[in-house]
Amino acid sequence: MRHPLLTLALSAALAAGCAREAAPPADTAPAAAPAATATTPAEADRDEHSYAEPHKVRITDLALDLALDFAAKTLSGTAIYTLEWRDPTATELVLDTRDLRIVKAEGLAADGSWQPLEFALAEKDKTLGSKLTIRAPQRPQKIRVGYATSPEASGLQWLTPAMTEGKKTPFMFSQSQQIHARSWVPLQDTPSVRFTYSAHVTAPKDVMVLMSADNDPNAARDGDYSFRMPQPIPSYLLAIAAGDLVFKPIGARSGVWAEPTMVDRAVAEFADTEKMIRTTERLYGPYRWDRYDMLVLPPSFPYGGMENPRLSFITPTVVVGDKSLVALIAHELAHSWSGNLVTFSNSKHAWLNEGFTSYVENRIIEDLYGRERADMENLIERNELREEYATLDPKLQMLALKPGTLADPDETSTATVYTKGAWFLQFLEQRFGREAFDAFLRGYFDKFAFRSIPTETFLAHLKSELMAKYPGKVTEAEIEEWVYGPGVPASAPQVSSPRLEAVDAARKAWLDGGALPDKAVTAKWSTQEWVHFVEGLPETLPVERLAALDAAYRFTGTPNGEIAQRWYPLAVRSGYTRANPAIAAFLQKIGRRKLIMPTYTALAKTPEGLKFAEEVFARARPGYHPITTASVEAVIAKAKQGTP
Repeated sequence: MRHPLLTLALSAALAAGCAREAAPPADTAPAAAPAATATTPAEADRDEHSYAEPHKVRITDLALDLALDFAAKTLSGTAIYTLEWRDPTATELVLDTRDLRIVKAEGLAADGSWQPLEFALAEKDKTLGSKLTIRAPQRPQKIRVGYATSPEASGLQWLTPAMTEGKKTPFMFSQSQQIHARSWVPLQDTPSVRFTYSAHVTAPKDVMVLMSADNDPNAARDGDYSFRMPQPIPSYLLAIAAGDLVFKPIGARSGVWAEPTMVDRAVAEFADTEKMIRTTERLYGPYRWDRYDMLVLPPSFPYGGMENPRLSFITPTVVVGDKSLVALIAHELAHSWSGNLVTFSNSKHAWLNEGFTSYVENRIIEDLYGRERADMENLIERNELREEYATLDPKLQMLALKPGTLADPDETSTATVYTKGAWFLQFLEQRFGREAFDAFLRGYFDKFAFRSIPTETFLAHLKSELMAKYPGKVTEAEIEEWVYGPGVPASAPQVSSPRLEAVDAARKAWLDGGALPDKAVTAKWSTQEWVHFVEGLPETLPVERLAALDAAYRFTGTPNGEIAQRWYPLAVRSGYTRANPAIAAFLQKIGRRKLIMPTYTALAKTPEGLKFAEEVFARARPGYHPITTASVEAVIAKAKQGTP
């Protein structure tokens, strides 16, 4: 998952992974792992955010048969699980659910018939949902569950035609990460479990249905769709979308799905995708997921991107016409190696996903667009990390979190898992040299392909495959400080950017009483330079000074969300109320949390701002994803309670 430039707000969502073995062919599942015991790492590193007991029985394949109902805002049907019984005494399958109506549970008998099984659905936990226990004394190879989702499923958003780009056809999409898959499929909803899957989905004939699977670019829109994902994935990568979607290719194995009014703009913006794939393959080995397509979602999508295999979900807010925000595409593509291929075992190790991916993303950007742009993006992200760390609980500043640290996996510090994680890998690259470190990473992706691992497995591999081969480059104490210590170690490598330094000088000159930067200069500034300019302004400014900036550069009403999400909070804090109509329009149009939460947070700090925020939220809420809605509600509730 990714946001370009700025690390997501503190409550963003993430992912990552664990294990060991040579990579299987791309079209086959890996060999079954040995059964876990009470003393294995799989049991010791238990996922605190799942009821599942994969050390006893594990799902290896999922077969869905679902009907999509826009009027009822539900998915309903059956899920069939192929099971590997690992504990010889186990007679129950425990699944994660959230707000699901469970209709029946059945086991496949020896004669091929489905026999009813007893099941119990526990009371709902606010974070984890409801534990579903299916009693299966005969330990069948397959179990089938009939169920239906709730219209309020946290992992699904249902949009009326008015909420879409084209305004003609309803739209639905999922967001399973971190633990929202359980709201639309009963599952072992933990990244430590990987499974292949197939699906049959019926829908109205005026919508195209897509999944994180083998979408056919030439598929007929007929209301009857079948899918297959032959590579094993964790539950958070299970994805579905339906709407007025068309396809246009970028390369032989990549293309864009989008609403008809968006598709051409997206294809032009993401034209370098095939180059990005080739760059990453050259560095870290073959792309193992067959196709890399992108689905551009409506503006209500709560994130920048989601790395669903074969079909990354992308926010339309990065389609700005100049490719300045395509680092997001590089990030979601990079997940095809770090995260989708080698996955974190649970949320305590999220940096294995996002830190590695942020590092690979930056290498792609450097290769395609130059070191200067890569350095600018690094600096912006590191500045934001320092700002977050000024107030962040130290226990959330560690790459590998201690058990019990996270009540909700959506509360992981993104500055830590994205930026500190990438910075740690940049530290290793500097110490060992790029050639040696690239070879190490390529070997890492090969060795742990299609597996889920904890931090400790990575560190053991680091010590045996890099530190032992190049002794004296890095000490174990330095590694411990990076992984298990708060903050950023003093050994962290630094970068500089002459272009951002020039922006600093121009800003300082104006703040010290000089003239605004000359338009002949600013006309050449990239999004990164404008972001740096606005971020470096004081916490507040006199209204007349903001008006001067606005008159010169037209920040209010900007179509660039990266600039808007920095400018509007400054306007709010400074009492620049003439921006309020544009702020309201922005908050009502965009549902991407990273872009809108800073403004809601700024508004909630004053009584008049809170009133304005509530009024805007009331109008915007129908178009927000449940994840975004929950975030805004939390900010407003805390403000009303007087909670800092």
